Amino acid sequence: MAQAAFEELVEDFEFLEDWEDRYRVVIEMGKDMPVLDDALRVPATKVEGCASQVWIHPEVKGDTFTFMGASDALIVSGLIAVLHRLYDGLPMADVSGVDAKAELGRLGLTDHLSAQRSNGLNSMISRIQEFAAAQNAG
Repeated sequence: MAQAAFEELVEDFEFLEDWEDRYRVVIEMGKDMPVLDDALRVPATKVEGCASQVWIHPEVKGDTFTFMGASDALIVSGLIAVLHRLYDGLPMADVSGVDAKAELGRLGLTDHLSAQRSNGLNSMISRIQEFAAAQNAG
């Protein structure tokens, strides 16, 4: 179950046959993300397992999941933007049910990520899933 914004991205990617064009779109998405305040770039929000610096700040607003994120690498910022489209705005109870690997596979990007980038992406997904599990358990 993916957000409408993610479904739009999937549709857009269907028209991009070249994976380099897809990367360009992802990088542009990263550039368009809101800036993460330096006060939120702290050890508690830092995602371990990423080759670059990555911060994910998840929140619950009402019963809705939202998060902000940032990275010092353009492509990783773009991957954060992709995850934002996948997860942001979901009811908190639905976040754990998202099969992120399957959803991201629909974009065709994951086949072209380096091992380090794949590990980093998996670490970001794990951070989101762990947050959701903790919220749903409490």
